[in-house]
Amino acid sequence: MVGDFRRRFWVSLVLTIPVLVLARHIQGWLGLHDALAFRGDGLVQFVLASAVFCYGGRPFLTGLVDEIRTRRPGMMTLIGLAITVAYGYSSAVVLGLRGEDFFWELVTLIDVMLLGHWIEMTSVLGASAALESLVRLMPAEAHLVQADGSTREVPVTELQRGSCVLVKPGEKIPIDGVIVDGHTSVDESMLTGESQPVEKAPGAAVIGGSVNSESAITVQVAKTGDETYLAQVIALVRRAQESRSRSQDLANRAAVWLTGVALGGGAVTLVAWLALGSSLPFAIERAVTVMVIACPHALGLAVPLVVAVSTTLAAAHGLLIRDRSAFERARALDAIVFDKTGTLTEGRFSVTDVIPLGGRSESELLGRGPGRTRARSRGDATQVFQGDAGSGRRGPGRGRPGQGREPGLPEGRGAERGSSPGA
Repeated sequence: MVGDFRRRFWVSLVLTIPVLVLARHIQGWLGLHDALAFRGDGLVQFVLASAVFCYGGRPFLTGLVDEIRTRRPGMMTLIGLAITVAYGYSSAVVLGLRGEDFFWELVTLIDVMLLGHWIEMTSVLGASAALESLVRLMPAEAHLVQADGSTREVPVTELQRGSCVLVKPGEKIPIDGVIVDGHTSVDESMLTGESQPVEKAPGAAVIGGSVNSESAITVQVAKTGDETYLAQVIALVRRAQESRSRSQDLANRAAVWLTGVALGGGAVTLVAWLALGSSLPFAIERAVTVMVIACPHALGLAVPLVVAVSTTLAAAHGLLIRDRSAFERARALDAIVFDKTGTLTEGRFSVTDVIPLGGRSESELLGRGPGRTRARSRGDATQVFQGDAGSGRRGPGRGRPGQGREPGLPEGRGAERGSSPGA
């Protein structure tokens, strides 16, 4: 859809340039009428404008037909009406009707509307990147544990409730379930916003798409398909993208009234000039002028721009908008209550102070600590290592799933890094 609007816009814009050069009004404004006018230039404008009308204006013409068929006139009805009237009257002028054509007004109107809808679709696609990133969280295959204890690779779609899968360290958990064997910590930051890995033991629930950080675990499948947490989040984001904002609804309601005003104003203008004794071509030209001017160029471009800017800014700051109407009403908020600090932090740990105990020096702790944490996948281990990247010496030590690492220190002195058993 985005590519279609982009292609139509650039093709129409290229065809618009010669139409503007040949337009008599523009030639007169620039004082170049004698230099640019030639015999048959009206036919050239007609051919070029016809191409822009049929190719560039096609989305608005099909939208006009759809809105009339559903009896819900909106912005497409108003735009489609304006370009149809302008093209029909201008074509009649080329074929012999006395009057001035509206070819340059027609092509520029189509260009502006195509640009607005291109920008709008681009913003929607940008917001869809969040949806695509959620979809990519789910692995395509899982290690299914068979009756004899062996494992085999199967597509995630073939997993059934009650099946058991093996999840190795560093792998994504393929589906929602419950741990039946193993202790580990799970990185759920992409799903819940909680930056710190969550400790998991047998009986703990895990979410499909989260990352197993430390040890191998066996997970029994609890939910499949649309029942999973990630599937529900994806459905929520998709519904939010399909929702319409209050400004869009207001613009469509305004378009209904403006359509009536344009038609009514054109009819009144036609009748008034005929009643005053003017010729039919003169009256038609004035009526068409009124109907073309009544098309709100600014409204047709402003609404897509508002949607584009708000959606892009929200996506850039990590906001998934559930309801656009509620998002618009958020400007009246006085206070916001956050449910956890992970919503407000950068989502990563860092070393701020080192306090040696038991006669150990700061350099000794930093020299041995990172050596034990470098191979760990936990976020706090990574930051300890970054705290003294030049001191990553290796030595003996042992890991304790869910609690941290106990590195070896010289002269028989021990040190532990991680969470306490009761934390």
